Amino acid sequence: MKEDVESLVRESRIIAIVRGFSPDECLRLAEAYAEGGIRLVEVTFDQRSREKWRDTAAAIRAIRGRFDGVVRVGAGTVLNEEQLSMCEDAGGEYMVTPNVNAALIRECVRRRLAAMPGAFTASEAVTAWEAGASFVKIFPAGALGPGYVKALAAPLAHIPFLAVGGVGPDNVADFMRAGCVGAGIGGNLANREWVAAGEWAKIAAVARQTSERAKQ
Repeated sequence: MKEDVESLVRESRIIAIVRGFSPDECLRLAEAYAEGGIRLVEVTFDQRSREKWRDTAAAIRAIRGRFDGVVRVGAGTVLNEEQLSMCEDAGGEYMVTPNVNAALIRECVRRRLAAMPGAFTASEAVTAWEAGASFVKIFPAGALGPGYVKALAAPLAHIPFLAVGGVGPDNVADFMRAGCVGAGIGGNLANREWVAAGEWAKIAAVARQTSERAKQ
């Protein structure tokens, strides 16, 4: 499972980040992403409400049930072992975090799930990698810019980086050229007005465009 996810990230390069949608909407988004060639979906935990955690687990379970082996689904904004367990129990295959928690990364690896922790500095990136991370996400990449990623990747070329936060169709290729192996993209792939209107074809088209640009 862990190795399959790692291989797919390197191959497809894009993880679609879904935040604040109902389980049914998450499933429809996953369908649109799959149509557009994106095969990794991250459903995030809302840390403001424990009740919302069940929605995240339900969305992961629905996507895994519908697209098992085709779309790989995991949980985002994972901050503790309880959320990691909810992800695993729902069929999630990886966790993404906004921070570096070495103990949580090691626990994730022990469970044979891929860990993608967020880092800001070289020290954080090395700590995450040495704890067993499959990838280290540079966050917030959009605010830092491709130049920062390139400078960080120069001495840390052994660490596979993901660009997350402020990344979209217009700049994803720049981050790939700077040294990232993939990117996590949220708002640009989950337009709320399009979701509300059921305009799934538009979302699929943006997914296809983003996927193509990431491979340029």
